[in-house]
Amino acid sequence: SIGYSLQCIFTCAKCQISLVQSGNGIIKPTDALILVCKVDGYQITSGYWWSWIRQPTGKGLEWLGLIKSDGNTEYNSNFQSRISITRDTSKNEYSLHLKNMKTDDSAMYYCARGTVTETTG
Repeated sequence: SIGYSLQCIFTCAKCQISLVQSGNGIIKPTDALILVCKVDGYQITSGYWWSWIRQPTGKGLEWLGLIKSDGNTEYNSNFQSRISITRDTSKNEYSLHLKNMKTDDSAMYYCARGTVTETTG
């Protein structure tokens, strides 16, 4: 089985934004990992980039991918073939889907908000 822990992380000074993750803690190899990050206090369509990162035990942080406020996504090329990040704007949440899990995928997974908002024009 593959173990992973759920945490939320965000950078925000003097604001009332919270990110809360949910998902199962243990899955079997080859299963898909699905994590959901619920955002309160800020509309995910209003700005910022919303990321997923992870940290295997004893190793550094690894960026997995992100979804932008316009719905466009960017992924770490190491996971391109098995990662998908989607969002549900009606629930103001975004999700990580990572298929064909391996024992190497055991890690602490984080949802995170970028520190700089997007601007248009």
